[in-house]
Amino acid sequence: MRILAIDHGTVRMGVAISDELKMIALPLEVVPSLPFKAFLTRIKEIIREKEVEQIIVGMPRNMNGTYGPSAMKVRQFIIVLKEAVTVPILPWDERLTSAQANRVLDEANVSHDKRKQSVDMMAAGLLLQSYLDSLGAA
Repeated sequence: MRILAIDHGTVRMGVAISDELKMIALPLEVVPSLPFKAFLTRIKEIIREKEVEQIIVGMPRNMNGTYGPSAMKVRQFIIVLKEAVTVPILPWDERLTSAQANRVLDEANVSHDKRKQSVDMMAAGLLLQSYLDSLGAA
């Protein structure tokens, strides 16, 4: 069984999956946010194919820990997602994952054109790795 991470976005959503031992996060793909029905169909396929037992959704927070307008969108997304899938869903702090993903892509000299999708997928991977690391610390 694996854990799936979703980096929520209004245009596309980055998706990452854990290995079976729940130690390593692997960026998986980018799924268009719209049409939302197609997004849900793809997520359900991934859940079935990869035997997902839990979903982590990145929760945007301000640097001082407060929640802004983006967090409201993610909360609504989680409510709808919970109605569509049967696996548990957990919000997870995603502060700095996109900035960290951009830094890694800068170091790898990834072009601006290829960066958009790579950032979303990598941010999902960083989000998931953060969660997996917290499991090991417990």
